[in-house]
Amino acid sequence: MAKKSKKQAGHGGSTIALNKKARHEYFIEDRYEAGISLQGWEVKSIRDGRVQITDSYIFIRGGEAFLVGTNITPLLSASTHIKPEPMRSRKLLLHREELDKLVGMVERKGYTLVPTALYWKKGKVKLEVGLAKGKQLHDKRETEKNRDWDRDKQRILKAQ
Repeated sequence: MAKKSKKQAGHGGSTIALNKKARHEYFIEDRYEAGISLQGWEVKSIRDGRVQITDSYIFIRGGEAFLVGTNITPLLSASTHIKPEPMRSRKLLLHREELDKLVGMVERKGYTLVPTALYWKKGKVKLEVGLAKGKQLHDKRETEKNRDWDRDKQRILKAQ
């Protein structure tokens, strides 16, 4: 019997969705793993790959973290007795110590919480939350310039 290959990411599970825009817009200084409170139809849609986290963000209210702006498109075969809401806010499941630390960093030090990746871990959907600072325009240009230079450097070394 042949083994099924999984697309592995740095967080130990198979990747569902990445937020490449977050790496461009922010300096991500620390990463946390959070569970998400989902409904049944949402999990089925995620298994089908109908999720987008590019324009989503995280806010903290009342000592709890919420994911807003994530679009989970419902399947056509969703149940008829529920009304799927694709853009609803979803509660993030974090340990109290992690949540207290994040609240302190966001409120006092001006950090932002951004979702960077959505992935499977032991059959559960996990969200990688990045503690980030915003980039200025010149920082974005410098990052792009360094990336181009590294690419050119690799080409030069490969040609020799």
